[in-house]
Amino acid sequence: MPVLSTGRYEIDYSDDGSGPPVVLLHSSACGNRQWRRLIEDLQDGYRVVALNLFGYGETTPWPDGSVQTLGDQAGLVSALAGSIGTPLHLAGHSFGGTVAMKAALQLSERVSSLVLLEPNPFYLLARHSRDAAFAEIKALRDDTKTNIGANDWAWVGRRFADYWNGDGAWATMSPERRSGFLSMLPPVLHEWDSVMNETTPVEAWRDLAARTLLVHAAGTKPPIKEIMDILLAELPGMTAVELPAGGHMAPLVRPDLVNPVVRDFLDGMS
Repeated sequence: MPVLSTGRYEIDYSDDGSGPPVVLLHSSACGNRQWRRLIEDLQDGYRVVALNLFGYGETTPWPDGSVQTLGDQAGLVSALAGSIGTPLHLAGHSFGGTVAMKAALQLSERVSSLVLLEPNPFYLLARHSRDAAFAEIKALRDDTKTNIGANDWAWVGRRFADYWNGDGAWATMSPERRSGFLSMLPPVLHEWDSVMNETTPVEAWRDLAARTLLVHAAGTKPPIKEIMDILLAELPGMTAVELPAGGHMAPLVRPDLVNPVVRDFLDGMS
């Protein structure tokens, strides 16, 4: 995969197809490999660029001891946009969706459209008094940070996998898959800071709402569901689609449901 060097860090990304550029931003603990099916489904009509965020693939790791912000992660997108050209479409899942939201503000009119697949700007839960949902996700954040500090990666892997993929998900993983999953967890330590400490008010995205697709799935986690409710209430111009199945990990486990929705929206915007 190509690597863009900015002088401060290196950005690892894949680049497939031709046409209007679409930049894909992955979820936590996944890397850009999560987009293989979507790349296949888009590359006949779009130039599909899937970057690795800090600490994934060959992208520079985030330095320990420094607090990461969404602006830092969005800076990777802005740097890549300068290389591939604009206007572009931005699409992201979970943490990648939240980075896409911040990057869209940085890039402004250089973004043709925004596709958000269950983004996780958890700080909005606190700002909008969704106390129970915020407490639930804060508990996951606290457990993750505490046990990473204790160097108990297997415990963190089980907690993280079971929360997002369903109880017992960790137990069903093969040793090889567990090892691969654990290798993707270190960046998550810093990503928590980005999604919990951000301060941008939801109103900042109102000008983008008419060019935004928000996809959520039935049965997703309560903190994510309440974020969807906040976004839909505050940004009524969004195109919203609810999937009948797949939960929070639908882009990975049900691409058959997600990818046609994304393609149809992009075709309509293009």
